[in-house]
Amino acid sequence: MQAGEKAVVTITGIAAGGDGVGRIDGMVVFVPGTCRGETAEIVVEYVKSGCGYGRVLRLLETAPCRRADFCTATKECGGCQLAHMAYSEQLSVKRQIVADAIERIGGFTDIEVRQTLAAPCPERYRNKMVFPLGTDKKGQPVGGFYAAGSHRVIPLSDCRQGDVAASAWLSETVSFLRENNISVYNEESRRGVARRLFVRLAEKTREAMVVLTVNADSLRQKEAWVERLLSVKTDYKLTSVMLNIHKEANNLLLGNTNKLLFGREYIEDVLGGFSFRISPHSFYQINRAQTEALYQTALDLAELSGGETVLDLYCGIGTISLFAARHAGRVIGVEVVPQAIENAKENAERNGVLNAEFLLGKAEEIAPELKKENPAVVFLDPPRKGADKKALEAILTMAPEKIVYISCNPATLARDLKFLCGEGYRLKTLIPVDMFPNTSHVESVALLTLSN
Repeated sequence: MQAGEKAVVTITGIAAGGDGVGRIDGMVVFVPGTCRGETAEIVVEYVKSGCGYGRVLRLLETAPCRRADFCTATKECGGCQLAHMAYSEQLSVKRQIVADAIERIGGFTDIEVRQTLAAPCPERYRNKMVFPLGTDKKGQPVGGFYAAGSHRVIPLSDCRQGDVAASAWLSETVSFLRENNISVYNEESRRGVARRLFVRLAEKTREAMVVLTVNADSLRQKEAWVERLLSVKTDYKLTSVMLNIHKEANNLLLGNTNKLLFGREYIEDVLGGFSFRISPHSFYQINRAQTEALYQTALDLAELSGGETVLDLYCGIGTISLFAARHAGRVIGVEVVPQAIENAKENAERNGVLNAEFLLGKAEEIAPELKKENPAVVFLDPPRKGADKKALEAILTMAPEKIVYISCNPATLARDLKFLCGEGYRLKTLIPVDMFPNTSHVESVALLTLSN
């Protein structure tokens, strides 16, 4: 197989990143935008590590699960890898992605992966939207998302993953930049002002925050920008408008300094009956409704009796800890990010939760010190890289009756489950959860019990 070669390929599966998978003369080829069971004529764009990567020239046989274009920018924007599939097929694909990882990486051949827990709203579910700003061929400001594998901005008038309010504020901001000749930041020259627009929405309270990240200490005509945002008619109440000062030459979403232009420095939302304050830098789950289902699934698997001690490693701002505190005797949360720990403490105090405490530090360093607490249940919700091996080893010394592992990466989940099950635990239940419809991302909740 060589770059530029044309071939006909039948798609037999879907890879973890959402690409269709087929074979040409025995060699694996990945083809974005295809469904299982489809036959396509493709052109091989490049070959790497013994695999080909192709682009569809035309579909010869179309799968019944294929649906019309979800978005006009689907083929260019890299955000929605499964948007060309019916939602039922997306759920099936995500279950298979988890099952493949568990068998291939974890070595589990006798574990039944449950059906993927569907999201109540497969569209308009994102409560956080980050729109990079760029320029068109005429040098005029535009906003949207990056094209797949690049930093080239694809202009969007509406993104169906988020509420229409977010796209409306983006359009108003782009118009404001154009009319006031405010430049857009260029990553190569490191010059220009406006970098990205950041929108956060609180679905329960209907409060909204808009943040403009700038490569400057201020913004010309900022009062006029605020007035234009306030004039947009939406289902949300705009309660916070800020400038975020970001003059560093990196790709971090936000700089460290926020300047309040309107309202207050946070919005409030309700999750599972708990009130949370959300600032620009706060971690908060993007799909609120499905987050409640995810946490409830984790609690159902834990089967807390009301008197046990629970350890929540990688606790973030304490969301799982607060959920568990309703059903446990005591909850101890551990997190390495100082601001997250402060938020967790504030959230517990604001919601009157007295049986949860939060410790700052690395999970692998603090966990060994908590052995004396004899936790009966350990919740694990690590980042994509998975749990640190030292943290897993510390959990083994505690020998909790149950471990509930929440994962956003099937590969690292499979790796960690293999380690734990090789040291005396048994994988009882594994449930994929669709937190991000139309994308290839899938969360999972696993229950492990101590073998007798």
